[in-house]
Amino acid sequence: MTTVIELLRQGRKDEVWEKCCGFVDLSLQEFMRVQERLLLEQIILMSQCELGRKIMRGHVSKDSNDFRRSVRLTTYKDYIPLLLNKREDVLPRPVYRWACTSGRSAEFEPKWVPYTKEAFDKMGLCFLGGLIFKLSEKRGQVPLREEDVMLQVLAPPPYVTGAIAIPSILEQFPMRIIPELDDADQKGFQARLEEGFRLALREGIDILFAIPSVLVRVGEQFEQQARTTSISSLLHPKIIFRSLKGWLRAKIAGRPMLPKDLWSVKAIATAGTGTAIFRERIKKYWGQAPGEGYACTEGGVMAMQPWGGGLTFIPDSNFFEFIPEKEHLKWKEDPTYVPTTVLLDELEVGGIYELVITNFHGGPFLRYRLGDLVRVISLGDPQHGIDIPQIMFHARADDIIDLAGFPRLTEKAIGMAIENANISCVDWVARKEVVDERPVAHIYIELRRSELHGAEKICEDIHQALKNLDPNYQDLESMLGWKPVKVTKLSPGTFERYMSERQAAGADLAHFKPPHMQPTDKIMADLLRLSRQV
Repeated sequence: MTTVIELLRQGRKDEVWEKCCGFVDLSLQEFMRVQERLLLEQIILMSQCELGRKIMRGHVSKDSNDFRRSVRLTTYKDYIPLLLNKREDVLPRPVYRWACTSGRSAEFEPKWVPYTKEAFDKMGLCFLGGLIFKLSEKRGQVPLREEDVMLQVLAPPPYVTGAIAIPSILEQFPMRIIPELDDADQKGFQARLEEGFRLALREGIDILFAIPSVLVRVGEQFEQQARTTSISSLLHPKIIFRSLKGWLRAKIAGRPMLPKDLWSVKAIATAGTGTAIFRERIKKYWGQAPGEGYACTEGGVMAMQPWGGGLTFIPDSNFFEFIPEKEHLKWKEDPTYVPTTVLLDELEVGGIYELVITNFHGGPFLRYRLGDLVRVISLGDPQHGIDIPQIMFHARADDIIDLAGFPRLTEKAIGMAIENANISCVDWVARKEVVDERPVAHIYIELRRSELHGAEKICEDIHQALKNLDPNYQDLESMLGWKPVKVTKLSPGTFERYMSERQAAGADLAHFKPPHMQPTDKIMADLLRLSRQV
């Protein structure tokens, strides 16, 4: 396959646009035809391997409707032990690389996912497409430069960001990555973070690829004059010049120096679900709003955000099905119930759907339930000439706190309420609990040392912020007369002590931190125990 860099060197920018971004030029009917064609190719592939015959029970579907009727919905349990044991002989195509994900529980540690060369290449094209959208102002522009420097602060191999995302980008377009991936593999996350920003002081940053919360934390450290790396101690001419220029910019603005004073970042790409929560603070600290995408280990990059607005699905990444919210709730009440699905051209504005994917490019997953809920915000984007429904990530299906049937609080809603209430915290977790025979969202929160508010004040601030965010939450108080949120403050250092314990116990990297939503009784007992150790 001709790579992006080869096409650009030959002046074939139109072909780069088509490869990376051309899906936004499709009509909805064209999108659905691509989906149908690639699904039938995948069905043939899967019918010729042991894994496919097991899941499809020997039936070779003739079209997407037949496929949805005859093939059951699956979860990772249906692929055990074949994928956990990395059985390449049962798969439809040779494995190019393996990646792992820990998911939201330790039921399988880790979950291994095979990538074919075709799926690997598609990942790189999608990430470059997201960068092109972020760097360009209109269709057809491809403002990628070989000399661009990308700072990546992400999980190393075997996680998908280090094992698939960064290598696939480099195979397509060999920009300068700092810290280098080989070096990053040998260091812990904090060491890689410090090394990356030390190099960035000398080399600069054109593109930033990082976890949203990390970008906010670095910005806070600048604002509080508490950087872990002392700029004055790094006596390199480029660092001194950059530091003086940044200091002057901050001085003219009459505020502490921020990252945007040191680096003029052209594009920010983020990984994780915190992008919407931290968008404004990232823009404040870095001078650039992050571009948003929707990706996971099992499905690769599934949707991206062209020029702002909602997320647009990519037709040749996976076959997409959607379980309507009513069907999803029926299944939650009765796990034996088999929910029906709709396709992209049947979505309704405002609807919430559980996403189901079938891999293309020889991937292993058929009618696979990711456990994600998405919300449809429009049936297209007329402003940018996009004829494909626009969506946004809503919540993890198993992370919702249901309060009396309405509202249903998500990680995003609680995170945005904390952010909008201007509460400076290290971290938080939330659980549905019963207080005085009523369900509440109990938020356990560790404040930064400079934050002196009591639990009652924090509770009221979060409550008001939730009312502003969610009319259903507001109705709950006005109709039923109670405040469905409770706050408990954890002592300083609780989350740090928890992560240290998990690391000492040999936990997987993705399980160092507790989940924000619905932590188990064991996790809560550990957090409360560690909170008392002051």
